[in-house]
Amino acid sequence: MSLWPVYTGSNAPHDGIDALPAPPPWRTFDGGPALPPVQADEDGDRGAPGRVHQARTYRPTSDTVQLVNAALHLRRPLLVTGPPGSGKSSLPYAVARELRLGRVLRWNITSRAALADGLYQYDPLSRLYAAGRGTERSAGERDEAAIEDHLRLGPLGTALLPYDRPRVLLIDEIDKSDLDLPNDLLHTLEEGQYEIPELVRASRTHPVAEVMIAGSEDRVAVRHGEVRCRAFPFVVLTSNGEREFPPAFLRRCVRLELRRPLREQLQDIVRAHLGELDERDHALVDTFLHRENSGELATDQLLNAIYLARTPGLDAGSREDLATALMPYLSRATESWDADDL
Repeated sequence: MSLWPVYTGSNAPHDGIDALPAPPPWRTFDGGPALPPVQADEDGDRGAPGRVHQARTYRPTSDTVQLVNAALHLRRPLLVTGPPGSGKSSLPYAVARELRLGRVLRWNITSRAALADGLYQYDPLSRLYAAGRGTERSAGERDEAAIEDHLRLGPLGTALLPYDRPRVLLIDEIDKSDLDLPNDLLHTLEEGQYEIPELVRASRTHPVAEVMIAGSEDRVAVRHGEVRCRAFPFVVLTSNGEREFPPAFLRRCVRLELRRPLREQLQDIVRAHLGELDERDHALVDTFLHRENSGELATDQLLNAIYLARTPGLDAGSREDLATALMPYLSRATESWDADDL
């Protein structure tokens, strides 16, 4: 079975998003007026060379391509679970670059993160200070309108604006959140809309507010304090698998579980980042796979080791020592051990 090839995993930018079929009737959104597509160069994320490199070199599996397309077609969030270094956070950058969807909006989750942090930030103290300095008029209408100068949409709030093309949103490490955040996200991601109470209260005298968005100095018009999406964003939520999520949350997501890459996949990853492998590089891949049997390792540890091991003048013993130093276990395996590690 294969879906329409909107995302192909080829890393070649194209306009396949224009061929995305209409959404299911239960996932149709009608926000407006429509905002123009976010402009992006071929690399899709100007100002972040490291992210551009990650997007160019990302190598998805066939299952990853299939489930990305499922999430795009169904207008559902993609919950990506996998070990560290498996490419979870690189995936949205690769999709944004290939489908020319502009800069990725990123929300890094901590234990203190709340839904409001992702939607918008309002600073009443800065507004009070501005009023005290006389930068706002005392008349009611202007005083309420000035709220917009102290309010900025967050990554989630920006992604849900009525764009003609979907924005890409990365909600990184959702499993680090407070227990309530996944449930709090349910309604917003299901309905594709939210309200900004501060602007709702001001809408009687100031129905349109020009509000700054995340990741840009641009402003957009928010009418009556309500934001409703038009093209549901491509939302990627990443998890290290450290906790269980509520069933209601899981059933609203397309779920992708990334596995540890096998030898051929590791070689493809190294080749994409660093070019062709020589015999010494293959030896480090073997070392990585051997050590991985005794504990958790991340692919970027292997990349670091190969990159530094290509330094001229290193002998075989130095390379082995370097590999051991640069590939420490992230966690120990519980079911196997290696006598070399005693």
